[in-house]
Amino acid sequence: MLRDDGAALLQYRDNISTISDPGLWVFPGGHLKWGETPRDGAAREMEEETCYRCYNLRPLTRLAIDGGTLLFFWENYDGQQPVACREGQALEFIDRRKVESLPKQPYLTDVFDRALAVQKRANIRVQDRNELRRP
Repeated sequence: MLRDDGAALLQYRDNISTISDPGLWVFPGGHLKWGETPRDGAAREMEEETCYRCYNLRPLTRLAIDGGTLLFFWENYDGQQPVACREGQALEFIDRRKVESLPKQPYLTDVFDRALAVQKRANIRVQDRNELRRP
């Protein structure tokens, strides 16, 4: 999830060796339940972990990793719903420039950059449509 200023909502995972990505900053997410679509699973995980309900998740990218595939979705933050850390050590909107100094998986910066590029294109299209409607 991205704010208008380009900061992304990231979760600082618990440092427990039995979970995925212990002690790393990640995008909120998790595993699909049986019969759940990827979009529905992403929305459920976001709400479970952050209290934020997504209404407009859009596919971003897919990454093959050892043991499976990671699917990433994105959405603009509505600026109104509160977010709360329900899982992990912390939950913060983090600026892209700060990501380099955080403990993270190597793919996080690439996915963050992709999300920013898609957000920029999507927001330009919205802006263009709004300008066409002006008298």
